[in-house]
Amino acid sequence: MGLVLRFGPGADPVGQASRVWTIGLLLTGAPVVWHTIRGMFAGRFAADLVAMLAIVAAVVLAEPLPGLIVVLMQTGGEALERHAQGRASEAVRELEAAAPRTAHRVVPGGVEDIPVEVVRIGEEVLVRPGELVPCDAVVLAGRSHVDTSRITGEPVPVTAEPGVRLLSGTQNVEGPLTVRVLAPARESQYARIVELVRSAQASKSPLQRLADRYAVGFTPVTLLVCALAWAASHDPGRVLAVLVVATPCPLILATPVAIVGGINRAARRQIIFRHGTGLEQLGEVTVAVFDKTGTLTIGRPSVARVIPVAPLEEAEVLRLAAAVEHGSGHLLARTLVDEAVRRGITLASARGVVEQPGQGVSGEVDGRAVAVGGWAYVTSRWPAARADLATVFADGAGLRAYVAADGRGAGVVEYADALRPGLHGFFDRLRRLGVRRTLLLSGDVPENARHVAQAFGIDEARGNLLPEDKVAAVRALVKAGERVVMLGDGTNDAPALSSATVGIALASGGGGITAEAADAVILADDPTRLADAIAISRRTMAIARQSIWAGLGLSAVAMGFAALGYVPPTVGAILQEAIDVAVIVNALRAAGE
Repeated sequence: MGLVLRFGPGADPVGQASRVWTIGLLLTGAPVVWHTIRGMFAGRFAADLVAMLAIVAAVVLAEPLPGLIVVLMQTGGEALERHAQGRASEAVRELEAAAPRTAHRVVPGGVEDIPVEVVRIGEEVLVRPGELVPCDAVVLAGRSHVDTSRITGEPVPVTAEPGVRLLSGTQNVEGPLTVRVLAPARESQYARIVELVRSAQASKSPLQRLADRYAVGFTPVTLLVCALAWAASHDPGRVLAVLVVATPCPLILATPVAIVGGINRAARRQIIFRHGTGLEQLGEVTVAVFDKTGTLTIGRPSVARVIPVAPLEEAEVLRLAAAVEHGSGHLLARTLVDEAVRRGITLASARGVVEQPGQGVSGEVDGRAVAVGGWAYVTSRWPAARADLATVFADGAGLRAYVAADGRGAGVVEYADALRPGLHGFFDRLRRLGVRRTLLLSGDVPENARHVAQAFGIDEARGNLLPEDKVAAVRALVKAGERVVMLGDGTNDAPALSSATVGIALASGGGGITAEAADAVILADDPTRLADAIAISRRTMAIARQSIWAGLGLSAVAMGFAALGYVPPTVGAILQEAIDVAVIVNALRAAGE
């Protein structure tokens, strides 16, 4: 093609402008054509093919303006995608902007301010009131309350005292705390959360490839309509108009916009999808599988009941036991003391307290010799207590502490893992969302598993399962054609989470390998967020499919009018631009509340 630019007298302004537009089309359209040809050689026949044909036809027919609009659709659609990704990346930016930057390292004679990146494991750090905990750490000195809502979603501050583990990113509310660093900042909970969000938003969902297949299937239809338009009119302008209105490339961008928007919306509910595939598949699950301990139960023991030996009463047994347990650091001891406080029992002072690690503790309370511990510990000290305790509780399976006073049995404290409150409505909601079957898989004894399942209305429960048994159960469901979501929190759940169609980890305690094995992570200590995740997935995929069908349908109608000669190429390009922008804007709704 020979392009001669003439200036001055005798120059044709219209022709001159046309040549300028053509040069612009050649320069801007060449990258699109080259990218499409490279994709075809690589075996990718996507929607760019129609765009390439439209650009080439515009050049051949000297219709640069429609071709330029097609190029604009390509670049404009990509800009919209980057805008959508920017909106979805807002969660990452906010997390990074709010990350702790400085730590107060404890040194001889005071503290020194250092960048949080140089804090090392084992160092002591001062956290002042109002400051964020810079790294995962354990409290050494001080007492305060810590706001964990930014990390776990729990609105009630937790008590921080010596021995309590704190996560980076939580906020000290009241008094100063001295903590020992357990992990560097780059490996602490806050950094893991940021990385989970970032990796989720860098993903590409298979639905995007599905949208490409929709568009590729649309290409033969486009070429057929072009052939019919040519056969009926022999007007190349109609063929160009059909190609222009059929160009669906920005339409394909509507799908990742919806996916990333859904990921962002889930992140605001503290549900972090590690990739778009999990978001896509979650809305179609038919079976929900749950771990028991730490997922449907609290995950730590609580006092289930106190059984006194007559003539003692529950409150007196608990008062005596709590008095000697008060100085112990054992988990069950703290649980027992907390129960006494919860019941409003005034704790007595114990003297001469002696603890045998892993066995029990003894001391003197109000002049009475008291021992609390396992069966062997108590009965070996005071054999006469054996007969007293046997009258109220036969020895057997279960977690309990035996209490003796002045050589005789006083009572038994039974512990259990308490059920999480408020889950009954959660299971009803799952069924409304399309989950046809629920299953509890537990390493606990079958009796306990069945008790939890019956309490929540779960369809089936299995106990005494090793990790490989859980994997086998999940794989059997998948092989049977079910789409399975599994929710768990422990390291032993990681293999089964990987085997499920969608694995979701409760990671409020840190996550670890469980989070790495899962497709999504619930940061809040709240299993009911699973229902939120399913609802977000269903809405996101509905918007994505709506965008696909709406875009293709509108393009098909426009193709018909273009083939009949009612839509000239330039008008067709503007019309297609409007269709694609409308579809992409519709897809952006997935990020909304």
